[in-house]
Amino acid sequence: MIGSDSVARRIERMPVGRFHRRFIALVSLGGWFDFYDIYMMAYIGAALQQSGFLSLHQFTTVIAAGFLGMFTGTIVFGMGSDRMGRRSAFVTMLLIYSLFTLAGAFAPSAVWLVVLRFFAGIGIGAELVVIDTYVSEMVPSSARGRYVAITQMTGFTAVPVVAVLVRLLVPTHFLIEGWRWVMVIGSLGSALAWYFRRSLPESPRWLESRGRLAEAQQALARLEAESNAPVREPSAPILAKPQPVAAEHVAERTSFAELWRSPYRRRTIMLVIFHALQTIGYYGFANWAPTFLLRRGVSLLHSLEYTLMIALVSPLGPALAVWTSDKLERKWSIVATALAIAAFGLGFAFWSLPVLIVASGALVTLFSNWFSALLHAYQSELFPTRLRATGVGFTYSWSRLSAVFSSLLIGAVLVHGVLAVFALLAAAMCGVALVIGIFGPRTNRIALEQLSR
Repeated sequence: MIGSDSVARRIERMPVGRFHRRFIALVSLGGWFDFYDIYMMAYIGAALQQSGFLSLHQFTTVIAAGFLGMFTGTIVFGMGSDRMGRRSAFVTMLLIYSLFTLAGAFAPSAVWLVVLRFFAGIGIGAELVVIDTYVSEMVPSSARGRYVAITQMTGFTAVPVVAVLVRLLVPTHFLIEGWRWVMVIGSLGSALAWYFRRSLPESPRWLESRGRLAEAQQALARLEAESNAPVREPSAPILAKPQPVAAEHVAERTSFAELWRSPYRRRTIMLVIFHALQTIGYYGFANWAPTFLLRRGVSLLHSLEYTLMIALVSPLGPALAVWTSDKLERKWSIVATALAIAAFGLGFAFWSLPVLIVASGALVTLFSNWFSALLHAYQSELFPTRLRATGVGFTYSWSRLSAVFSSLLIGAVLVHGVLAVFALLAAAMCGVALVIGIFGPRTNRIALEQLSR
């Protein structure tokens, strides 16, 4: 006989130690290639347009196809990780986007690139959902926000790396065009899949939700042994007292319809609106910054140099989240960073001096990536384990769907000038702040099992 809350209680009592550091290092490494792939197209997009491989319309279609793939991935595989497991989903998605990115490096035409970016997007979109869910379930609530932010901070180091590689490789031609080598490098994550499969544990919380209690207990025993430190009392309350249940526990039933019942209906609607808006502001800048500069008359070379300097601050936003996420209430931090993105984005559109363009772009990037680290921790806290990937996958999929249409919308609005685009982006981020400020629950230092009640 074992207690129904024993898995959650043991995770909460486990000190943050060697296991957690190894786990977050491995997951962050896999996520690094995910971020590389997302930002890669923004940087090589300007070069593809300049070379004539893509027109502005075709570039818009490539970006939209990638996000349509991400929408499909979050719906099918992100939600599917509630059935297939966190570790299996993590490794599978890594393989999918790596292999299709490699194929995209040898795309013979714009049409092929569009198709291959769609399939790569399937893996990218699902991977983001799985990482958030996986990390949230594996660490105690006292460190949950910090550890999700660490995955983001590590991932965002890929942004300056890809910017540097584009700056160095795009002007070259060794066997194939330089931009194709940038994509080949992005596919190297697939080489890590076998190692991840052997080294990463399955989530004990997920195993318990599937009725596999013996496996959950074995996984916890290995985690506790690797942590190699005395357990402590949990800092977050788990109010329900342990109830004796049979060791052969029946799996919790999962239903998509549960998202539309109290207390999850309000959270589901809130996150759908939130993601539909935040993607316009966040990816509107991240995916289009080099193109915005080209449209303002900045040369391709200077555009890549400016965006490289802006990209260097990319890991600093998540680094601030690592420091603040568990100290400041995540709800209000999301509100504040969303408003900062809106304000500094308008500055990027107004300034003409290079130093001011770089400074305002760097501040947009800083607050955007701080915002990103916060939202990824926040969204994974609002649903129970049996429904976590389904809830996060469904609501997050709206950000991917929004990105498809916002890419087309931005391409259309851009003909009226960069300022018109940034007015649109600022309005979207103000809407984000309003939605979270009014409807978002507080989550800091509360165990997942308590938040799900």
